Order: sequence, then C-alpha cells, then structure tokens
Amino acid sequence: MDRKMELSTWLVLCFTLAHLALHTDSIAVMSVDLGSEWLKIAIVKPGVPMEIVLNKESRRKTPVAVCLKENERLFGDSAVAMSAKNPKVVIRFLQDLLGRQLENPQAALYRKRFPEHQLVAAEQRGTVLFKLSDESLYSPEEILGMVLNYSRSLAQDFAEQPIKDLVITVPVYFNQAERRAVLQAAQMVGLKVLQLINDNTAVALNYGVFRRKDINATAQNVMFYDMGSSSTTATIVTYMTTKTKDWGTQPQLQVQGIGFDRNLGGLEMELRLRDHLAKLFNAQKKTSKDVRQHPRAMAKLWKEANRLKTVLSANIDHTAQIEGLLDDIDFKAKVTRQEFEELCSDLFTRVADPVHQALKVAELKIEEIDQVILVGGATRVPKVQEVLLKAVGKKELGKNINADEAASMGAVYQAAALSKAFKVKPFLIRDAALYPIQVEFTRSIEEDGVKNIKHNKRVLFQRMSPYPQRKVITFNRYTDDFEFFVNYGDMSFLRESFLSIFGSLNLTTVRLSGVGSSFQKHSDIESKGIKAHFNMDESGILALDRVEAVFETVQDGEPEEESTLTKLGNTISSLFGGGSSETDGKENLTESVQDEEESTSKSEKDDQEEPETPKEREAPTAQESAKPEEQGKDKPDGEKADQADAGEDQAKSEKPETLDKKVEDVGKEEVKDPETNKTEEVKKPKGPKRVKISEEVTVRLEIQDLPDLSQEEMSQSQKKLQDLTDRDLQKHEREKMANSLEAFIFETQDKLYQEEYQAVSKQDERDQISAKLQEVSKWLDDDGYAATTKELKTKLSELRKLCKDLFFKVEERRKWPDRLAALDSMLNHSAIFLKGARLIPEADQIFTEVELNMLEKVIAETTTWKNTTVGEQNKLPSTNKPVLLSKDIEAKLTLLDREVKYLLNKAKFAKPKPRKEKNTTQEAKNTTQEDKNATAGDNERVITPEPETDTMGEAENKDEVKPGEAPPTASETEKSSSEDGEAKIPNPIVLEPSKGEEL
Repeated sequence: MDRKMELSTWLVLCFTLAHLALHTDSIAVMSVDLGSEWLKIAIVKPGVPMEIVLNKESRRKTPVAVCLKENERLFGDSAVAMSAKNPKVVIRFLQDLLGRQLENPQAALYRKRFPEHQLVAAEQRGTVLFKLSDESLYSPEEILGMVLNYSRSLAQDFAEQPIKDLVITVPVYFNQAERRAVLQAAQMVGLKVLQLINDNTAVALNYGVFRRKDINATAQNVMFYDMGSSSTTATIVTYMTTKTKDWGTQPQLQVQGIGFDRNLGGLEMELRLRDHLAKLFNAQKKTSKDVRQHPRAMAKLWKEANRLKTVLSANIDHTAQIEGLLDDIDFKAKVTRQEFEELCSDLFTRVADPVHQALKVAELKIEEIDQVILVGGATRVPKVQEVLLKAVGKKELGKNINADEAASMGAVYQAAALSKAFKVKPFLIRDAALYPIQVEFTRSIEEDGVKNIKHNKRVLFQRMSPYPQRKVITFNRYTDDFEFFVNYGDMSFLRESFLSIFGSLNLTTVRLSGVGSSFQKHSDIESKGIKAHFNMDESGILALDRVEAVFETVQDGEPEEESTLTKLGNTISSLFGGGSSETDGKENLTESVQDEEESTSKSEKDDQEEPETPKEREAPTAQESAKPEEQGKDKPDGEKADQADAGEDQAKSEKPETLDKKVEDVGKEEVKDPETNKTEEVKKPKGPKRVKISEEVTVRLEIQDLPDLSQEEMSQSQKKLQDLTDRDLQKHEREKMANSLEAFIFETQDKLYQEEYQAVSKQDERDQISAKLQEVSKWLDDDGYAATTKELKTKLSELRKLCKDLFFKVEERRKWPDRLAALDSMLNHSAIFLKGARLIPEADQIFTEVELNMLEKVIAETTTWKNTTVGEQNKLPSTNKPVLLSKDIEAKLTLLDREVKYLLNKAKFAKPKPRKEKNTTQEAKNTTQEDKNATAGDNERVITPEPETDTMGEAENKDEVKPGEAPPTASETEKSSSEDGEAKIPNPIVLEPSKGEEL
C-alpha cells in the first residue's frame, strides 16, 4: 500500500508540473541573419529543434525593405513590389548606413546608387537621416528596428508563442559604432539581443555542428568564401577537439584569418546591368526622354536586371522584357553572359583579394587549406566561381552547405546554447577581433630640469585577438586625477578606400576623478596603481567595466596564510634545487598570475623608488613574450597591455590530478639527518598577512567615434516606432472587422434562400433581415471606407442580433439527430447494466439497494423527459422557438453517465467477499490425522492453508501471467490454492524502482 501511495504521489506531481508548464512564459528563441538585401529567420522551441521561419508568402527568406507610406507600412516582398510604383517611399540596403555620419563616403555612394532618397544629417549626432517629408525623418537604426520587429512577428506567428530573445548576425568587418547601432535598433523595439555573432562565424558553426564526428585532434583548415549582395569575405577557420574543464573533450572552431571587400557583391553587378539596360533603351530612341531621369522606370529596370543576372548564371543569353517601361513604351533587348562579364570585368579581378588577405593574416599557404566552401548568393555567378577556383588551385569548390541559410542556422544554434531553456552539445567558439585597440595617455616627465609631455601608446587588444576576454591595465605613475584615450591601433592593413569609410579612429576619452582623494586617504600604505578593467564581450563590443585604485597593507600580529599557488611555487622551486628563499618563489609566482589578468609597464617599475627585486630581474616582460616580429622594436614608456593570453589557456587545461599531486606536500620542507639517515619535515615560517584595499574611481566616458543616443532620443525613437506599430495594429483590426462585416452580409443573404432556413422562418421575418442587410451593405460601400473599427463592430453586432433567432433554430435542428441518438444509446446501455447488476447473487453483491434504485430512478426520469419533450416539439410549428434544446439533452446525458460511471468504478475496485466452505467429513479426517500425528512422530502433518497475499496485495501463483493478460483475482488464486493442496508462501521481495528510474 505504501508503494501504491508513493506511485500515486508521483503521478499527481508529474501531472501538476505538466499543467504548470502550459502556463509558463515562452522559452522559444530566434535568430536573424541580417544581410544587406535579404534576412533569414530561424527559431528553436520545444518540439522544434531548428527551423527556418516562413514569411507570409511562404518563402524562406525575406527582403530587407520597408515601405513608409503616409498611413501604412509594408515589409518584405510587399515593399519591394511597391518600389516599382513609388521608389521614394521604399528604403533598402540600409546596412551600409548604420553608424555613419552624413559626410562619410559610404553615404555618398548610397546617394549615387539610390538618387530617389533624400539624406540629411541629424542635428545632435550628424548621422544619416531619411527625409520622406518635413515631418517624417527616420534614422537607419529606426528602420532596422522596424525590420527586426517585423522579423519577430513572423517568428511568433510561426512558433505560435511570444519571442523576445534572439541572436543577430552582423558582417565581420563591422566596427564598434556599427555594432552598437545594431544593438540600439533592437533596444528600440524591446528585443533582447543574446549576442551579435559574425556571419562568417555563424556559417562556420553551422558547418561544424553537423560534422562533429569528423572533428578530431588533428587540425582541419577550412576557408569559407562568402559573396553576398553588398560585400565579400573570406574566412579561414581551424576545427579541432580540445580539452575543457567542465565538458571534457569538445570540438572547437577558431578563426585564423579574415579578408574582406566591403563593396564587392551582387548588388554592384545588378546596378551595372541596370545601367546597361537603360543605355539600350535610350539607344532605341522610342522616346526623347532619358529613362535614367525617371526613378520608377529605373526601379523596373533594376528588378529586371536582378532577374536577368539569375538567368544568365545558367544560360549563355537571355532576353530582357519590360511592359510599359516609360510612357507606355515596351522594352525588349537580348543580353549575353559575355556582355555581362565584360560589364563586371573589374569586379571579377577583385574576387581573389579577400582570399589572399585571409591567408596572409592566418600565416598559412593555400596548400594548407583543406577545403574552400562557397557561401552567399553571388557565388552562384559562374565567372566568380571560375576566378576563385583558379585563385585557390583546388580541384573543386565546396558546395555542401546551404549558401543562403547556413548563417541563420548557426546563429540559432548559438541562441539555443545561450538560452537557459535549452541544453545543446557544447561547441567552443574562438572568434577574433578584426581591428586592434590600444590605450593612449600622456605623462609629464622631467629631464635635466626641463619638464616635457610624453605620449604613450599601449596595445590593449592585438589584431585577431580572440574574444570574449577581459584585460586589465595598470597605471602606476599617477597620484591625481587624469585621463586616457581608447583608440583603434595600427590600421595600415586596410586599403586607403576602406580606411576613408571606416570612420573615426578614436573610440573613447576616459576621465578619472577621485584618484587624488583615494591617495590622500591611503597615504600611509603602499599603492599598487590605478587598474582599469576592460571587457570585450561575445558581441565584440569593448566596454570599460570599472576603474579602481588598489592599495596593499600588512596586518600586524596576523600571519599570512599562504595560498595554494604560492605553496605550489615554493614546492616546485625546492624540487629543482634552486635553493631560493621563500620571497623569491612567491614573487615569481605572483608575477605570472598578474600577467594573465593585467598589464604593467616595465618603465614604470624602473621609475619606482623601490630597488629592483629579483622578480623584476628574472621575470620576462610582456615585450619579451610578444610575437617574434614585434621583438626588437623600440616602444615608448608607459602602461603596456597584456600579452599573456596563452597563459590562461594553459592554466585552464592543466589536469586536476596533476595539481593535486603537486600540492600534497606544500608548505613542508624535507631535511635529511646524516646520522640516522631519516627525513624530517620542517615547516616554513609564515610571513605577515597582506591585505588588498580597493577604492572605486569615478569614470566619465566621452564616446568619440559616434555618440550613442541619449536617453531622451532613445525614448523618442521608441515612442515613434510604438506609435507606428499601434497604427498598424489598428489598421489591421479595422480591415479584419470590415472583412468580417462584408462576409457576414454575403453569407446571410445566401442563407435566406436555403431550404433549411426557409423552413424555420416566415416570409416577413426573412424580408426584414434582407432589408437590413441591404441597408448595411449600401452604407459599407458609401461610407465604410472612413468608418472606424468601433462603428464597423457596432454594425456587425446589430446584424448578428437580428439574425440570432433564425440561426438558433437552424442550429438546434442540426444537433437533434446526433444528441438524441447518443441519449437513446446511453439509456439502452444503462438499462442493460442495471439489469445485470440486479442479477448478481446476494452473497457477491457489491452494490447497495440505494445505489441501484438511484440509477433506476434516473433512467426512468430521463426516459419520461425525452418522450414528453420530443412529443411537445413534434406538435409545435417549425417556425416557433424549439422546446427541445441540445443543451438540455447534453445535461441529461451527463447526469446518466455520471451515475453509471460511479457504479462501474465501484465494481472495478471492489474486493470479492471470502467464501467459507463447510465440510464436516474433511474436518473429521483432519482431527483423526492430528490424533495419529500426536502418537506417532514419524508421520507427517498435512495442513491445507488459506491463500495469503504479500505486502503488495498480490497472491503468488505458480502460473506465470503472460503479457497483455490481467493478473488472477483473489478468488481465482484461492481456488487454485485449494486445488493444488499445497501451501502458497508469500513473495518476500518487494519491488522498488531502480536508481535513476523516472516515474
């Protein structure tokens, strides 16, 4: 019984948890592969591992286009279709304008490509604004926010639940300002960005996730060549397994080299083909107008050029056709693939440049690349593949991933990994920061009595440094408030054209206050410098977490407890016979730990008043541990960024068991006695305890590359977008209500002529309804276009109220046959059950007389009610309101079903009454046998016991129960026991759930 109660408790708990799970918030996540022309959306939700979201046109990708009409917004394919009619209100290819100021060359290129748009500068930030009218001004971030919000609506409709968390892909060449612009766009529409992942990294992750079994300890170098609509990138990724502390051996991808061309892609090819078609149309001289001066005609030519480029990828020639291009003049011209390749000949010569850049950065040769895989829609152009194949020298190019959806699928896998609601197999990612970042500061120095200002630069993150990671830089020479600058480092690897559109090379000015007061407060203790903690997060965005002034003092009277690492360092020093003092070993170990988390200038150590310690003489400086090509170069004095990234990886990968062996004898020193030849342990004295004191320093940041939106500007943008969303929802509700009203009018007018509706209504009643329908229909045609949602809803309610009785009578007559048949069947089965229950012998009866009488009463009352009500209904005219209602029939069915189920459940769980058999002959024989056994000890006593049951309530039976058969009842077991004449011993083993078994 205890086990039954335990099982019941578990079942109730599981049911409760399942019931509660239905009422929890959404746990689905999504990804948006944000391209310049297209976006792809993928989701992960319970029951749907990874799936591409279909848009309203059932397509797997959606154009990044927004149409901003006066009272309406259109997205995707609808917006693109509108561009041929009114291109001024359709905004596309806005990715290149994110984080850009108006004077940037990229804005000038956008004006050249799309002259129909008017770009102006924002008053506060100087960024680009789309001016649609004097009142309608939209920033690229606001347009992108609209696109992201539309993506969320598509994902929510597909997932059938709300979604808030997402991962967004961005081009790898995006700088800090562009990445922050994407985050601001998501913030405007209330989306939570889990990560900005580089699109090339997302592709590499998708490739690796589905090939986990092929990744081993041997490094595999794969190049992903991605030519999209606006840009081209080449990425070299190394796949191999690595040991981790938490997950054991897991696959890892590491970005080794990146090359890119920001303006090489399919869009430039289409625009050149568009201009070629415009030239051909003007050459036909069917009109005196220049087609290039008409935006609508150029939009039609661009659409045809896009189609033509796709067709020429599979055919050597094709005919372009446009009806009514200009002044109702049709255009038709034949274009060959050779002509197309000649138009883009200079573009094809740039195809191999990203490959060479990536190989140079990765310091690899093309022979070391195992495979080159194509990504992006523009790689389908035959000439691109021809030039690329020649550049890489491979037999063939890899086409074994989905060129359009790989990035979105990789991003949604990362979204599931970052979400707390899903558990995925770990796949380690070591992305690389494309641009170096350094810290610059000035310091006053005095040489020969002359004060000078010294400018110092220290690299914080090298080019291609892995991220996410944290860095700490220490300023040891400042005792008062000061400022320093965070800027981009050496950007000479960029071409002049790319550098001109990059933007400002200055990132942030950091002003510190409170430094002087902290030094005055702790003037009597040792200073460890001003430490600035930097963090480059998973999105590749640099942030200054905090700045603190650190001091160190010695507590009197309390010995310092040696740390495990300090003890380990002392032990290792003694093992190698260094014979050094405890101070030397401790200082060397401390230096190595500091190298992992902070960077300190050697010149600052030399400038300190303290004498040089053995640590400073022996420990290698950060400059000595730098790359070979950086050694030997003269660097200015000042703070220096951390270069010991490898130390962190080595420390993490060290085996725990090895560390335990090393720490077994820490803090002890073995001394051998020459006379007894025995080893004694001598404990080393502990030094004074050193206490670290940190004082937070006030930080004021001034962003130099592109100021972030102020709180007021962000609130205004959020309100603007929310108002547009509300307007769209109201418009959608109004259209939905107008459609419902119109549909109700047409359907009801048709029903008035149907036989079943005429049978239950009079002619004057139908005429009244028809007149009202015609009246509302006329109002809808004349004034309905200006009616509000409330007015439409009122009209629909009036019509439904007028037709309510008619529809009710028809609906009831439709339900009668099934409901009455179900009631007859229930009465029949209930009567049979009652008859069988009364035939049970009195000795075995499990039902009381009251229960049987109650069932009999319910059957009789239900039968009487049915016969009476059906008779009354048959006497009524069909046009009258019915007295036989389907809800009453259902109530009778429910009452009868409840009574029968009660008795059935009682019979199901009832226990048979034990039977007592009186056999005087057998008793006499047993008595005689007992007398004999009392006198003769060699005779055996035979007892016929009654059947027994174990604690589980089951009688052991020698006949094994087969699968699918019910276990024997108590009466059957008793009968079997008496027939066998043998004592049945209860089973002593109580079955319990095994460990780890889930109930």
